[in-house]
This record gives sequence, structure tokens and C-alpha cells, in this order.
Amino acid sequence: MSGFVPALGWTLLHFLWQGLLIGCATALARAVLRNARPEARYAVGCGALLACLAWPAAGLYLRLDGGEATAALFSATLLPAALLVPDSLPDLDLALRAIVGIWALCAAMLALRMALGMLWIGRSASKNGATHALWQTRLASMAQDAGVTRPVRLRVLDGIASPLTAGIWRPMVLVPAALITGMPPHLLEALLAHELAHIRRHDYLLNLLQNAIEALLFFHPAVWWISRGVRLEREHIADDFAARQLGEPRRLALALSELERLQFSTHHLAQAANGGDLMSRIKRLLRPAPQTLNWKAAVPLLALAGACLGIYGQAVAADSAPAADRQAVADFATCSKPVYPAASRQAKEAGTVNLSLDIDANGKVLASKLVRSSGHPALDEAARSGIAKCIFKPALAGGKPVSSTVPFQYVWSLK
Repeated sequence: MSGFVPALGWTLLHFLWQGLLIGCATALARAVLRNARPEARYAVGCGALLACLAWPAAGLYLRLDGGEATAALFSATLLPAALLVPDSLPDLDLALRAIVGIWALCAAMLALRMALGMLWIGRSASKNGATHALWQTRLASMAQDAGVTRPVRLRVLDGIASPLTAGIWRPMVLVPAALITGMPPHLLEALLAHELAHIRRHDYLLNLLQNAIEALLFFHPAVWWISRGVRLEREHIADDFAARQLGEPRRLALALSELERLQFSTHHLAQAANGGDLMSRIKRLLRPAPQTLNWKAAVPLLALAGACLGIYGQAVAADSAPAADRQAVADFATCSKPVYPAASRQAKEAGTVNLSLDIDANGKVLASKLVRSSGHPALDEAARSGIAKCIFKPALAGGKPVSSTVPFQYVWSLK
């Protein structure tokens, strides 16, 4: 566990550039597919979200499984070493632990919000929801026509303003009571056809997975941008399916325009008919037109991509330049901070330990020798044994890694 926190910290930091690359690739694919069917753009968005999860997960696995050598090989295939592993790094152990701690706290809060939303939906449907025999019969008939083989339940609620879908194995459509009494039946049927499209495509489960990815990678704007596009295309797909079932897109557009006049709050844990950009969906149903490429919106993205390419070019140039001689440098991402002995902490012992370390060409500590004691043997041994577990960036001579002996100082402080 001691090496897990630094490895996770480096994984989160590396995802900053990984997410940027995925976002740029997604933007390019969306531009190419702007006039394709929404299913194509939806597949691109889902693939991008999975890449956002899989890439850092693979990096974390390799860092934990193969140690420094495997992680370096994994990184070297993606970016130059000068960009990923600078010649000198400060002691980032405390910073990495702080990053991981803040990330874990925020991710836990988002996960809690997600769980509370699911509990709210379940409680509202079971305790506050009422049945409606007429619309339940109509919904069952529409579900059969839509190819939905699972039984679909209908519940009428007072606390929502738009129909929404919930449930994986036992899907359920929640309908506002105001729509039952105030919306023309043929328009409400159009909204129910939209919800059946979500059920048929298992969108509730996919949306839960999407929320989980957002909770884990909440700190990257590219994840939210990709996720927003996925939700919009999901609504477009459901709109197209409902329009085909109804035989007339205009009826669904009229139903959506009725919803626009309501005051509502979209809950992302459930699939609702009011998801996405409502006005753009109405225009798309009534007057579908080819989408033109908005170059003005692409200028900031192109500038950012240009800056990234410039950094990449500098890193490549630094990688190809003749390597200077250097001493071995400790990489504290590969080991944890030496543990303060409990007895020494209780006795308020502190001091500076000076060591001499023999480092081989692979960066491993072969031997360690005490040069100057802190005055406390327990602190001396804790520093020596703790630093011996670290992997060093080996010394270079003529650009090639060589064995070396380096002095090392570790300060024990109670502050």
C-alpha cells in the first residue's frame, strides 16, 4: 500500500495530458462526423470516455506491477522522457499524497451524490408514486410495439416536471402528475415513446457508468465536455427512435416544446425526455439541416493543440540532445517516506542522517553506509532502510547509465 499512493498520484497527474489528447482526438472525430447519424458520434463519445478510464488504469497497473522499469517503458512509448521524467524533481511525496487525498475526497462526495440520487428515485417510486391503469396499459402496448421485452412499470409523481426512466432489470417510467391531467394524450404518448427508446437501449445502465467515470475523473474539463456530448447524442438517438415509432417527428417536437415551458431540474442519474439542448432538439426534429464546421469555436482548441505540439517538440529536441553527465537522483514516486519510529516520536527525537549510497546502473540501491549519525540509532536505521527501498535515476556518464556512489541526507523533524 505504501507505493500505491505515489503511483496513483502520478497516474492522476499524467491524465492531465492524456485527457487533453483524448479530447482533441474526440473533437476531430466529431468534426468529421458532424453530418453522420448520431449513433456514430455517440459511439465516438463512449469510446473516448472508456479511453479516459482505461488509459490511466493501465498506467496505474503497470506502475504497481512492474515498478519503475515497466512504468518508464510504458511512458516512453507515449511521450519523450524529457517531458515525463525531468532531470531533477523536488521531493513530491507530500504533494502527491495531498493530490490523492483531495481527489479521493471529491470523488467520494460525487459518488455519495450519485447514490443519494438513486435512493431518491427508488424511494419516490415506491412510497410516493401512484399507478394509473389506463396509461399503464397504453405504455405496455407501446413497449411491445417498440420491441421492449421486459415489463415496464409506470408511476405517477408530484415532485417531478418531466417524464424520466429508471431501473435496469425492472425498468420504470416516472411521469409527473401534472402531465397526466394537463398535457394532451397524443403529446404525452410522444414523450413516453422517447422514454421507451432509452429503455430499449439500456441507457440507464450506460448513464450510471458515465456518472461513475465523471466522479473518478471530475478534475479534467475534457471528461465533462465529452460526457456532455454523449448525453446530447443519446437524446438525439432516442428522439429519432420515437419519431420513427410515432411516424411523425412534429408530434415529438410539439411535446418537447410543451416541456420547455415547465420549470424543471434535470437529474442525470435518470434518463429524462428533457435531457440535452431542448431547443436544438426541437429544431433538429422540425428542420434537420447539414451542420457546418464552426471554425471560430475551433480556434481555441487549435491554439491549445499548437501549444502542446510546441512543448512536445521541445521535449523531442531535449531527448535527442547529447545527455550530460549527472549524479544519481532519487525518484520518490517509487517509494514511500521513511516511517518515523514510534518510540523516537514519543521521545521527541530529531536530527539529520547522512548516508552514502551505492547505486547500480538500473537505479537500485546496492548498499548503504552511515556517514554521520543523527545521534539516535533508531532514526539512523529508519532512514537507511527506508531510502534503500527507493529506485534512483541512475548516474549518467557520456549519456549512459553507470553505477555510482552518492551522498544522501535525510532530516527527521517533528514539525
